[in-house]
Amino acid sequence: MKIAIIGAGNLGLSIANGILKSNGATSMYLTKRDTKSIADFEKFDKVTVTDDNRLAVQNSDILIFAVQPVHFAVILESVKDLLTENHVVISTITGFGIEKIEAVIGKDNYIVRSMPNTAISVGKSMTCICSNEKGKKRIDLTKAIFNRMGHSMVIPESQMQAATVICASGVAFWMRLIRATTQGAIQLGFDAKEAQELAMHTCNGAASLLIDSGNHPEEEIDRVTTPMGCTITGLNEMEHQGLSSSLIRGVIASYDKITEFKTK
Repeated sequence: MKIAIIGAGNLGLSIANGILKSNGATSMYLTKRDTKSIADFEKFDKVTVTDDNRLAVQNSDILIFAVQPVHFAVILESVKDLLTENHVVISTITGFGIEKIEAVIGKDNYIVRSMPNTAISVGKSMTCICSNEKGKKRIDLTKAIFNRMGHSMVIPESQMQAATVICASGVAFWMRLIRATTQGAIQLGFDAKEAQELAMHTCNGAASLLIDSGNHPEEEIDRVTTPMGCTITGLNEMEHQGLSSSLIRGVIASYDKITEFKTK
């Protein structure tokens, strides 16, 4: 696949790394206004680094846009005359709906919105996908791209804001939980490096148990809690201190904020 990533910032480079690690492109164009920070990608034979978005579009079929929302419409306008039946437009831009994309380039294009997270750079992204009517014909192609770098789910566009909070912001939420567990382990006597290793691999194992088994989290909790044991004592104390409530309130607060951005 001939892929262009328009806007090689943090997310764009995470996607680029994920695609390159999975050998998911025959060629790749990376664009950025200042290319100095991404010049190292030129070491890959299949990668071309450029500040010319039109050049990238002309030489690619799959166009992944990862630019700032304020710049997206202008960039689309500048390349829309180059779009052909071969192009698939994939947007990763938060809050920029399909209707707004169609208003710039027209409905007669394959338009897909995707919301990956930064774990895409290590092949572990949870990516949510939706499309316009014509783009439905390229949903399987889009899933094939992102499934090489984790897991994908097709959802209605109306749920993309919520998916951003759960999947994109969610990486930060889980990092904070791992950090808190690390701090607890240090207080129990482990050094900082050991504590983080214990916390992050335990977190990875917990998620893998659910993915592989398909079980509800409470089923796995029941496996490690015994009457009057240390696990249930710890869980109950966390709940007394508002663990679940705080997490839920944080998720809702993030959603309220992202919704506020959309309405402005």
